[in-house]
Amino acid sequence: MRVKKLLLPLGLLLIIMLAACGSNESATKSNSEKKASGSSEPATAKLIAGAALKDGTYSLKEKELDSHGWKATMSITVKDGKITKSNYNYVNKNGELKSENAAYEKAMKAKNGIGPKEYIPKLNQALVASQDAQQVEAVSGATESSDHFTNYAQQLIQAAQKGDTTPIVIDAQAKLKDGVYKLAEKNLGTTGWKTFIDMTVKGGKITKVNYDFLDKNGKLKSENAAYEKAMKAKSGTGPKEYIPALSKALVDKQDAEKVDVVSGATHSSHSFRIYAAQLINAAQKGDTVPIEVNNLVFQEK
Repeated sequence: MRVKKLLLPLGLLLIIMLAACGSNESATKSNSEKKASGSSEPATAKLIAGAALKDGTYSLKEKELDSHGWKATMSITVKDGKITKSNYNYVNKNGELKSENAAYEKAMKAKNGIGPKEYIPKLNQALVASQDAQQVEAVSGATESSDHFTNYAQQLIQAAQKGDTTPIVIDAQAKLKDGVYKLAEKNLGTTGWKTFIDMTVKGGKITKVNYDFLDKNGKLKSENAAYEKAMKAKSGTGPKEYIPALSKALVDKQDAEKVDVVSGATHSSHSFRIYAAQLINAAQKGDTVPIEVNNLVFQEK
């Protein structure tokens, strides 16, 4: 939504902004349905903020096998500034791919209704279609793998914006190292806000999370009474409720993937989980350098 200099009452402006948020979620759902159908055509929406991706191949891998004997690997190929290929999968100690493991496919499909042979291509196709990790929705029956995918896709996109082809190594099995870890978006979204999260680790545990949004004047969304009133009337919840709920959930669960989506704040919950997972990866390395996300902002259709 393009912001024009109109003399509108603040409450009315906020309602318009919230309506735009609702439109975004509907559009995202529609796009996801198209992705699930197998479309892999890149998004055509115009990028209005955020650094463009630089051509190259960007890769990421987990350092150690998980408790089930697998570790994730991922790469994206960027050509002419667009993601043209996404290759996400898991390998075991023998170098076998999870998507080609018939026994794993059979067992998971019997339990969850879907297996890696189906959900892995869906996730890869969805990223190429949307060009944005935050628009990739979880595949039903493969929520954990979907969470891994969106976290890693986000990190690879950030590398591609810098043109840094150094392989990213994720020490996913490591304990958290004490320190304060910070992440902040650089660009205001179409509704005029940008996210930040500060996460404190003490004694190997997440002890404090400071999560919120800032507007162009540096004001917090959680303290904006007019926004709270308008969003709560529309969605049943507002930033005064869902922001502390998500922060508390991360401290309680100690795992971004276990943080439940807050009803009425789906998009914010999804974004929080992606960024929290990235901060946890930083804490596993003990890397306290603040992360600036040059977040992609696309023009609304």
